[in-house]
Amino acid sequence: MKTIGLIGGVSWESTAYYYQQLNRMVRDRLGGRHSAKMVIASVDFAPVEAAAADGRWDDVATHLVAAAKQVEAGGADCLLIGANTMHIVAAQVRAAVSLPLIHIGDATASALKAAGATRPLLLGTRYTMEMPFLRDHLTGLGVETVIPDKAERDELHRIIFDELVVGKFLPESKATMLAMIAAARRDQGADAVIFGCTELGLLATPEESALPVFDTAEIHARAALAFALD
Repeated sequence: MKTIGLIGGVSWESTAYYYQQLNRMVRDRLGGRHSAKMVIASVDFAPVEAAAADGRWDDVATHLVAAAKQVEAGGADCLLIGANTMHIVAAQVRAAVSLPLIHIGDATASALKAAGATRPLLLGTRYTMEMPFLRDHLTGLGVETVIPDKAERDELHRIIFDELVVGKFLPESKATMLAMIAAARRDQGADAVIFGCTELGLLATPEESALPVFDTAEIHARAALAFALD
């Protein structure tokens, strides 16, 4: 089994989800008392989030590159950035280490295409929904996405940063997100939904969604598992 490296803390709520998913997947695959071999470098999210809010992406890259080097020094065989938004600086992180970077967009596009989804709704932070780093990445892999309107994007961004990353999972916020999904199915012809923020899978289950759910954190973890075991 190869060792999976994870840049965590962005946020630690989703990092814990990654850790649980990977260990459960290894146990299910290998049985018994097996668990994932991992190296995690967890950053302090507050200065990273502040830099992102100010548009100081070079400063964000500095934080994540330092974490990536810690992961590499710890003996990892691959690298995951445990957040969709932080893939804005994926190129800088990849260039700073010799580890193969398992990109969340590559894994997500593969899952969508395998399921035959052609017009997924992309949900996430305002950065993920509005900036091109993930949408263009998916387009380049043959997946065209749609996004909510501006008011819905602003509200989802608020829910993520004011609630989810600090461990608040409120029923009214879940209802808001589920309404966005239903509206996209009705008004935009969406045939799937991408949980493009690694905390969204903690807010609502796939069974509650009006569209098939593609949870990027789970998909990313499965891609890492395939690397580690196959």
